[in-house]
Amino acid sequence: MRIIAGSAGGIPLKTPSSDTRPTADRVRESLFSSLGTLLYDAKVLDLYAGSGALGIEALSRGAASACFVEQQRQACEVIQANLDKARLAGGLVRCAEVMKFLSGHSLGAGVESDLGYDLIFADPPYAKDQQTAALLLDLINDEHLVAALKDGGVLILESMASVDLPEDLALRWQVRDERCYGETRVSFLRKKEWRASA
Repeated sequence: MRIIAGSAGGIPLKTPSSDTRPTADRVRESLFSSLGTLLYDAKVLDLYAGSGALGIEALSRGAASACFVEQQRQACEVIQANLDKARLAGGLVRCAEVMKFLSGHSLGAGVESDLGYDLIFADPPYAKDQQTAALLLDLINDEHLVAALKDGGVLILESMASVDLPEDLALRWQVRDERCYGETRVSFLRKKEWRASA
């Protein structure tokens, strides 16, 4: 796995030996091509960060900052090592459980101010069983996640293509685009109450 493009393009990335599932290079390449200019000077939040590949790719392509949230200690160490190797500024690693991080003071101080995020990547465990399906439902319904995204920002959600997204998603989110790559679905979501000006 490598950084695909930008200032650190071509640099190989370490992956944790734990049970993480890095986003494939071809999926990242298509995903970031879709984001285009939304990346420039963006504040990025990378949830369930794993190796940090999504947030690091964003930094390489011009994002101003990226906060990486991952609960596994070894994965957090890998993310920091990847940031150091790529020599990318603006990366901050938080070793924490995602839902606790979202509801915690460290994020809550900024979610209603200019400290919110322009882009949020979320690659939770795929809904292969009842437990992970419940996790995905809890995530998309979490009011702190909604508040963390700036108006006009985009939530990029990865899930299992063969499993339908929860119907509850429509209560808080608008699906602006959706693409499938093999077993992976990538959904581009905006807050439902947000409307772009004409």
